[in-house]
Amino acid sequence: MGDETFIIKIIVGVFGVGGLLTVILVPMSFSGLEYYEYGFERRKSTGVVDSTTVFSNGKHYIGPDFEFKVFQADAHFVNLEVTVFTSDKLEVELSVYFQYFLRKDDLPFLHQQFDLYYENVMESSAVDALKGAAPVFSTRQMFDNRLEVENALFKAVGERLGGICCGKDCSAFPQACPRDCKPHEFCELGDKGLFADVKYFQLGAVDIPRDVEERFLRALTLQEDSEKEKLLQEAQVIRKETDSMVDQIQNEAQVISQNATAQSGLIATISQANYTAVIESARSQGLKLLYNELGITDQNHKNSFDYLRTLRGIDNVHFTVDFQQRIVGGFGSN
Repeated sequence: MGDETFIIKIIVGVFGVGGLLTVILVPMSFSGLEYYEYGFERRKSTGVVDSTTVFSNGKHYIGPDFEFKVFQADAHFVNLEVTVFTSDKLEVELSVYFQYFLRKDDLPFLHQQFDLYYENVMESSAVDALKGAAPVFSTRQMFDNRLEVENALFKAVGERLGGICCGKDCSAFPQACPRDCKPHEFCELGDKGLFADVKYFQLGAVDIPRDVEERFLRALTLQEDSEKEKLLQEAQVIRKETDSMVDQIQNEAQVISQNATAQSGLIATISQANYTAVIESARSQGLKLLYNELGITDQNHKNSFDYLRTLRGIDNVHFTVDFQQRIVGGFGSN
């Protein structure tokens, strides 16, 4: 009876210890990653890292003797002040900002080559890419063609950090599949750059040496003066053209006025002629009727009557019969 009790105690003790270990070890076997982290399994006791599987955010059961070796999964922000040479052999200081992301699929290669010390490599490689791409442009183009310069520098930094391979998903971000990129399925390790995607790039301030800046300012001033003189000359030409147009319009108005006066005179003359013709026609018809009514048939009598009637219409002509009698008024007025 005593032996059985002892055995039961041993069994209960074993299960108790097992349960206690389970309660302790099971929670310790879960490790978590935040949404902005990638991780590899790393054994705590030996420090050996297993890079065959890349873990993303969440809770993962990896065992009590394991933890995660963490890499940054969100954007790495880089701000650079780089002195470069332009095609006209002048030094220019560029302010450059870009954001890159580590590729999850290529994280084992990144870990193998750089471990966690990749950030300085990324920045120094970006500086080399900028210095190699900038000499294509002149100092003037740095200011006049900023968008073209920015795109060229973006392409250079993107290829240096990301390689020449097309992304698996070309719609993932605007530069996922740059022009003439190598298809993803044919890419080799040497084509993948530094295993990071440069998704965004901004060209900031462009600073030039003081003497060069003064030359640019003088050139701009001369250009503005040239534009001003050109505008003044154009203004003079426009004024002359305007004066010529005014003179032409005034001449046309004068011609129109003279034509209108001539037309008015012509109409008045024609009207007067028509008036006279109508009067004479009426007079002729009236005389004819008068001669018929009076029975005047002799031509001499007709001429005498017409002559006397004509004299009567003259204001300073007076009819007299003799020196004692003065006839005032028209012939046959009664």
